[in-house]
Amino acid sequence: MAGQFFIGVDVGTGSARAGVFDANGRLLGSAKQAIAIWHEPGDIVEQSSDNIWQSVCTAVNGAMALAKVTPSAIGGIGFDATCSLVVVDANGKPLPVGPSEDPERNIIVWMDHRALDQTRRINETHEAVLRYVGGVISPEMETPKLLWLKEHRPGVFASVGHFFDLPDFLSWRATGSLDRSACTVTCKWTYLAHERRWDHGYFHKIGLGELADEGFVRIGDTIVDVATPLGSGLTAAAAGELGLVPGIPVGASLIDAHAGGVGTVGAANKHGEPAQMTRRMAYVFGTSACTMASTKEPAFVPGVWGPYFSAMVPGLWLNEGGQSAAGAALDHLLTLHPAHGEAAAKAREANLPLLAWLEKQALADSPQLGEVARLAAGLHVVPEFLGNRAPHADPDARAVIAGLDLEGDLASLMKLYVAGLCGLAYGARQIVEAMAVKSIALEQIIISGGAAQSPLVRQIIADATGLEVAVADTPEPVLLGAAMLGAVAGKAYPTLGEAMGGMSALGAVHTPAPGTIGAFHDAKFKVYESLQAAGRQARALMT
Repeated sequence: MAGQFFIGVDVGTGSARAGVFDANGRLLGSAKQAIAIWHEPGDIVEQSSDNIWQSVCTAVNGAMALAKVTPSAIGGIGFDATCSLVVVDANGKPLPVGPSEDPERNIIVWMDHRALDQTRRINETHEAVLRYVGGVISPEMETPKLLWLKEHRPGVFASVGHFFDLPDFLSWRATGSLDRSACTVTCKWTYLAHERRWDHGYFHKIGLGELADEGFVRIGDTIVDVATPLGSGLTAAAAGELGLVPGIPVGASLIDAHAGGVGTVGAANKHGEPAQMTRRMAYVFGTSACTMASTKEPAFVPGVWGPYFSAMVPGLWLNEGGQSAAGAALDHLLTLHPAHGEAAAKAREANLPLLAWLEKQALADSPQLGEVARLAAGLHVVPEFLGNRAPHADPDARAVIAGLDLEGDLASLMKLYVAGLCGLAYGARQIVEAMAVKSIALEQIIISGGAAQSPLVRQIIADATGLEVAVADTPEPVLLGAAMLGAVAGKAYPTLGEAMGGMSALGAVHTPAPGTIGAFHDAKFKVYESLQAAGRQARALMT
């Protein structure tokens, strides 16, 4: 039985999760542990790498206990995490990254937008490397954050031994290997994977020349493909904390959204035929939303990150989009309504999350999934509370709401919820259309993340985009994607592509609803784009 099971670890914005899977992708047990997060004025969002590692260990021990699998039966482990910046000294001790001066707060979280000024200045250089991030770099990426640290915390910057993307920090903490994943450094650090090099000129031009002069040792001088076995596997110390056996293979990590892509887009279709991954878009809908589409040749889509070579599926190019706030945008949107407290109390009484309770009420009034969207016929939401990630690449964008009235009851709250869902679906439609202009022809969206459990979410996205929307058969596709890294590192599968085909399957498939609902969404989409344009115009007038 040795080596027949694999562990996937996922660190999101609010929790660390772990799952144990067999070689066919069947989930045997999973566990979750909350992680700490600090928000401060100035768009500062920070976390602790020690706290996250402790939560990972708790989650892995919990998953193993539920799976009832012996540690000696684990054949590999893989990690994924948010693309957050981890800062430690040469001995691996955390260093403070913000005004708190607390060394435990050593992570600048992906959603932290403190580096907006640095982002603008970097984009003004028009360096060639920016072509591979959709034309403009985002404050969610790491070089603007590094430049902020150098300018605002020069002492800390000088004393840093290692700058890690959080997925690479986890694999380093597990194995001691300083090798970085092609996924993280290509997508968030401007590494040119198709040329297997960093761009020295870019780092000198933006003010981070010392990183180039020292051979990039602090950000990664050895870059490996996704799922490559790292070091000698789990160290004795890490194995002890995780409740596992030293030497278990660890595969080079993935960003969390990309793990969702790996866990879904390789599944055979409903006829049992092998996946056509270049016809599918992965859509990971959690706190934020990420879209990922693979191509055989590079496609340069303005405002959509990439093209990135081998950043998700080795050998394929990746275009990545999405929105900086998705689930977080819905949550915040609903708090603005006077009936939010009443609805939250009723949801607690029903032992349901608020969004699930609202969906249940909406379906009671309109049992046909596609027709629920008509509740928001007169209410329109552009839910860009944290800017537009793609395809406008506009971090200064903000939410716009049109059609509010004086109603404050639960029915009114339900309309706002559905309008928010429609707004997020139209954001996905914009990305699909932007990629179509560059000949990326998609047939199906494979959705994962917390919101993927909602049939209403899936149907609205299908109707808004005109594409099939499928959900993975597993309840934990992101964890499964991470576990596939361990399966490849442990040689249960020779390649990641074969692991994707062998360990994943599709579940429910939603097709665009017939009748006039498509025309309804076409009309609302025009309103959505008009409101987006009005928001940009308002900012320009007030600047």
